[in-house]
Order: sequence, then structure tokens, then C-alpha cells
Amino acid sequence: MPALDRHRAQLTGLATAHRLRRLSPLGGTDFASNDYLALASSSRLRQALADAVDEGVAIGSGGSRLLRGNHPEHDALEAEAAAFFGAESALFLGSGYAANAALLATLPQAGDLVVHDALVHASAHEGMRLGRAEARAVPHNDADAVEDTVAAWRAAGGTGCPWIAVESLYSMDGDRAPLDDLLAIADRHDGVLLIDEAHATGVFGVDGRGLAAHLEGRPNLVTLRTCGKALGCEGALVCGPRIVRDILINRARAFIFSTAPSPLMARAVREALRIVADEPERRARLWALVAAAERLLGPLGVAATGSQILPLVLGDDATTMRVAAAVQAAGYDVRGIRPPTVPAGAARLRISLTLNATEDDVAGLATALAEALR
Repeated sequence: MPALDRHRAQLTGLATAHRLRRLSPLGGTDFASNDYLALASSSRLRQALADAVDEGVAIGSGGSRLLRGNHPEHDALEAEAAAFFGAESALFLGSGYAANAALLATLPQAGDLVVHDALVHASAHEGMRLGRAEARAVPHNDADAVEDTVAAWRAAGGTGCPWIAVESLYSMDGDRAPLDDLLAIADRHDGVLLIDEAHATGVFGVDGRGLAAHLEGRPNLVTLRTCGKALGCEGALVCGPRIVRDILINRARAFIFSTAPSPLMARAVREALRIVADEPERRARLWALVAAAERLLGPLGVAATGSQILPLVLGDDATTMRVAAAVQAAGYDVRGIRPPTVPAGAARLRISLTLNATEDDVAGLATALAEALR
């Protein structure tokens, strides 16, 4: 069909540049997912859902939260999540992408400024694109650059609110943001700090409350805690002052016009929060696996990040995909990550450590990776 010829040309260009993406079936030992604590197949989660079904909890919500889709399970999850994370309120949305986009499309207003880390997630960029505030990127994890950008904006006559958007743990580099410094900057400039805790929730902090747990409850802090990674479920929780919840309910299109998440999933997330608090041995096992991986993979050039995300930056797209294919053929599911997900020239293998793998699996991955790189 001629109308689709330009799309065919785009796909051909992607293939030529070794950037064509395809869906592939599950296979090999998991070094690719974000199921860090192996909760996605947890017997406790299975039982919680079975109990909910036996109790007659609905599978679907039947509508948006503002119509008839607001189920008692949603309310119960939000109350428990707010208490668990130490926030004044929480709001449950269908995905981390939708929640992040909703935050940045709704909270910053015309005349405000969004200062965001250069490596912040695509969903944050989507929210900024839909929003009305000016947005400026700053170099990765550079708190001084954030300070300078806000100060220059104020000096030039900026009178609105500065919003600082970062991730606490970056999904492709595995490194941490200087959260305390960033909140101090927000304090000095009457601003608000937005922290995406997607990859830290469940893994870091007391009871898995994340890297921002010690800051929660501040009136100028909003955190996003996705439920589809270490919590093993799906959806996302926006935590922060009650006014944030209220304005999202009234103004966030991604919330207002979306069918509410399944009440069964709300029940599952409630149980997942209890599991991460009740079973600290899961985090202990994960950190032992991180230590083993840093020891076994470090000599191959894999960066030690102090987190469960270990990148091996190879630079070239074709080389990255060749090495990934070789490792996958050996039985280890490691994925190649290419631009635009990462900057040009920074294609990499993203090695994700989860409790779906063992130390013996890491040793096997090291052998396969050494052979693929040879």
C-alpha cells in the first residue's frame, strides 16, 4: 500500500543501522528482566490472587476511576502504599510510563521550569512534551548544573516553580542520583523534586522502600514507584502530598480517561509490598549475586555499579547485537541496548541481575561472554 511505503523505508533504515527491533519469545536464563526479587512468579502472589478470586474480587474494573471503576481494592492499596512509603497520599495508575507522563504533563504549569537529567526516562520526556512548562536538560547526575540552571532562570526573571526531574537509579547505567543535594536545591529555590524510583523500589532502603525513603513526606517531594519491576506486578504508585493526588485526579488525562487497573492487580501489589517487608532475605540474596557478578564479570569490562544493573558498553550497534546474539545462543538472556534508548555511540549489553538466576548462572554467563568477546 503506497500510503505505508514511508514506513517500510523507515524499517529498512533501522535494519541497515542494526536498530530494528522485534519481539522475541522467552528463552535462556533471565539476565534481562526487571523482576529483581523474582516476585513475578511468587507463590505468595499467586495465593493472594487466588484468594481474591475466591472472594469475588472483579477481574476488570469496568471503567475509569472517576466513573464506576473505583474499587475498594484500589483504595486499600493506596492507603497501604502511602503508609508503607511514608507519604501523605498515593495514587495507583496503570503503568509507570503513564504515571510519569501524567506527572510531567500535569504538575508543571505555564511559566514554570522543568530541569531534568539528560538520561531521564522516555516517559518523562513524553510528559514534558505534553506539558506547558519550559524544559531544560542538564548533564547526567550533575547537581551543580541543576543549581546553575535554576539560578540562571530566576536571574532572567523566572517567577514560577522549578521542577527537578530525575531517576533515583538509572535503568541503563545502574548509577544513583544525588538525591539529598537535589532536594536541597529544590528547597533553596522554592521548587519541587520529582523522583522516579522505578528501579530502586523493593531493592534499596529499609524494607525495600527505595533510595528516596529517607526523604519521603517532604512537602516538595513527589516519588513514582512502579509496581512492574521488583514488586513483580504492574502499574505504578505516585506518592507525595495529598494535593498532588487531588490535582492528578482532576487534571491528569492519563488518569481521568483510562480504564482503571484491575482490582486483582491492586490486591497483588498490596501483597508484594508485604513480601518485600517480610522477606528481607530476598534482598540479601540479590546483593550476594551482585557481588558475585562484579567479581566474575568485572574482568570482562562490565561496570561495577553497586546495583543490580550492570552495563557493558561496546559502543557499536552491530557489535553489540552480535555479542548479545552469541550470549543468547549459549543460553543466557542478555539484551543489546541501542540508541535512542542510550546515547549514540553508547550501545551496550544491559546485564540485569535477578533472583531468577544463581551464582552458577553468573559464572556460566561470564564464560559465554568471554567467548563472544574474543
